[in-house]
Amino acid sequence: MNYILTSLISYLLGSFNIAYFVSKAHGFDIRETGSRNAGASNMKVNFGWGAGIMTCLIDMAKAIIAMKLCAYLFPNDEVIPALAGAMTIVGHIYPFYMGFHGGKGFASYIGMLLGLNWKFALVIMALTAVVTLLSNYIVVGTLTTMVAVPLYLIISKANIYVTLIVSAVSALIVYKHRINIKRIINHEEIVVFDRSKKKQQKDN
Repeated sequence: MNYILTSLISYLLGSFNIAYFVSKAHGFDIRETGSRNAGASNMKVNFGWGAGIMTCLIDMAKAIIAMKLCAYLFPNDEVIPALAGAMTIVGHIYPFYMGFHGGKGFASYIGMLLGLNWKFALVIMALTAVVTLLSNYIVVGTLTTMVAVPLYLIISKANIYVTLIVSAVSALIVYKHRINIKRIINHEEIVVFDRSKKKQQKDN
């Protein structure tokens, strides 16, 4: 019963999508423009870096709040925080009131990592930032993280159920980014910095 209640509470918290509500307040649905994703990266495209960062922080906070709340309600169970974090991500990706079409869950995933082990999460965030800047694609940093985290849990011999839960939600996020992978192959993916424009300005 504890796991069912944890899943329900965390799913509902995760389904709160700030990107969707902000875009609706501005008269449009963020899923119909830009990358068509209700998340931080598309908020950056539509509203600028400030909105993107705000969305990222809120989506991270959802997972942390769910994990802390459920750990308080159901203490002394190592699996509860991981399950809460994972179900927050599921709620973010599949919110019931948005036709089960929300964001892709990466910011909430980082929030989950912060809730599980903040020191490791900081290392992962640094790795993600470096890979993203080097590749100029957010999705490359995201996918690197989705591989690195389960590997770390396996190598460090973490709780088997925690490892399975985190690995499952990592696979889900990779699945949600499959379109981005195709866009990179076709040179259609949105980049972090448009270096071609800078090159043209330099040439001129």
